[in-house]
Amino acid sequence: MNFQRRKREKIEISVTPMIDALLFLLFFFIVTTTFDRSAQLEIKLPEAGGVESPQETKKVELLINADGEYALIEEDGKAHELISQSKQGLELALSKFAGEDRQLPFVINADAKTPHQAVISALDVASRLGFTKLTFATQKSADDTEVQ
Repeated sequence: MNFQRRKREKIEISVTPMIDALLFLLFFFIVTTTFDRSAQLEIKLPEAGGVESPQETKKVELLINADGEYALIEEDGKAHELISQSKQGLELALSKFAGEDRQLPFVINADAKTPHQAVISALDVASRLGFTKLTFATQKSADDTEVQ
């Protein structure tokens, strides 16, 4: 009889499968994560309770009525409706009015009941034309009180 003891094999825990699983999870989370996209337009919303800013010599002022129709305030101070109310018509009128100067302030004066799509379309056209100074006109509400 042979009573020799068998040599025990050393028990090892292999970390390679765990590393593979962690790398797979890391890759999965990186691929499926949605990243916050920054806006292409920098829009400064004016405060309704503030002091009026000094008037600049020339600016592009776009009026949008409650029906979503566009009009430009020309140098004579009067609103002139656009011939075509489409995006292409707005783009043509804005490029004709501003010329090559895209640093002019672009003021959107929209009615409170204006459809959201009309304002977004105007912003899209302004972005494509290269305007960078975009603001929205507001009026001071009746219940605002000045804080000193």
